[in-house]
This record gives sequence, structure tokens and C-alpha cells, in this order.
Amino acid sequence: LGLMSGSVALVADSLHSGADVVASGVTQLSLKISNKPADERYPFGYGNIQYISSSIVGSLLLIGASFLMYGSVMKLISGTYEAPSIFAAVGASVTVIVNELMYRYQICVGNENNSPAIIANAWDNRSDAISSAAVMVGVIASVIGFPIADTIAAIGVSALVGRIGLELIGTSIHGLMDSSVDTELLQTAWQVAMDTPMVHSIYFLRGRH
Repeated sequence: LGLMSGSVALVADSLHSGADVVASGVTQLSLKISNKPADERYPFGYGNIQYISSSIVGSLLLIGASFLMYGSVMKLISGTYEAPSIFAAVGASVTVIVNELMYRYQICVGNENNSPAIIANAWDNRSDAISSAAVMVGVIASVIGFPIADTIAAIGVSALVGRIGLELIGTSIHGLMDSSVDTELLQTAWQVAMDTPMVHSIYFLRGRH
């Protein structure tokens, strides 16, 4: 639809969605592996595979965003942009609704199961919804007389996708490095332990993600 309508922003958004298909496959595979019981080789289980999955999703988004940003900036510099068809806005609006619904469902499931992989996939869907909304605005602006808006929207989408990719990679690194939990959570755990009968004192308390 992006190619048929002549919308650079919609093409960028479709490439983002294509990366989502790969990301979903990686997420499903990581969930299957993480549910395996601990063994002699991995005595603490396979849970950290989800952080690896999350980092793969983030890397795909970052790479895709870099290519999209480069192409859009070159198009902006050369001045070769035309107003796309209004059908591009229709396609983008449908994508906004679908991806926002998918985000709300997956973020609930991810938080309920404490799954970094599902949460990463949920935020990927949220980024799709936001980027599609930007595409829709850009297309409409182009149609009513500002053809450069579509290219600017593509640059904005690329920047957004890249930021989300970096955040996912950062979260994955913290998880794999066993970063400490928040101080408030440690204080809550300390209080719960002290309120437990037969517990007289706590000498040392720490937690990890």
C-alpha cells in the first residue's frame, strides 16, 4: 500500500511492521525455551533467554530505523518528494487501532507473567501504533498541500523506532547483568521479612531483576 500510494512514511512503517513479524517469532521461541526446567548445565533455569530475545528485538528495530532514517534524510536533501494518495492515511489509521489493541493485551499478559520478552513485544506494538499515527498525520498534511510532511513523518518514525530499540537493548543488558531492584522494593521485602514471626533481625538483603 505504501508503494502504491507513494507514501515514504508508510513504506517505513511497513518495514517496521515486517521487523515485528520476526520479533514475534523470536519472542515465541524464547518463551518456549525459558519454560524448560533447570538442569545440570543451567542450574538456575533458562529464564534469561527472554532478555536475549528482548535484545534481538531491540537490535532489529535499531538497524531498521537507521536505514529508514538515512533514506528519508537523503530524500529530504534531494528535494524529491511528492504528495501520496489519501489511501495511505486510511491504511495507517487501521494499523493504529490494531496495534494499540495488541499492545494493551500483551502488556497485561507480560506484566502478569513478569515476562521481559512479552513486554518487549508489547512496546514494539505500541511503537507501531504511534508511528502509524505519525504517518497518518504526515500523509494528510501532504495531501492538503505540504508534500514534504510525508518525508518528515518518515524521519520522525525512524527516530521513534530507534529510541525504542535502544531502550529495549538497555533493559536487556541490565537484566543479563543482574542489576539491583529498586530500593523501595528492597525496603518492602525487608519489612515483610521483619513482620514474619520468629524473624528477629536481617543482616543483609539484596535483590536482582
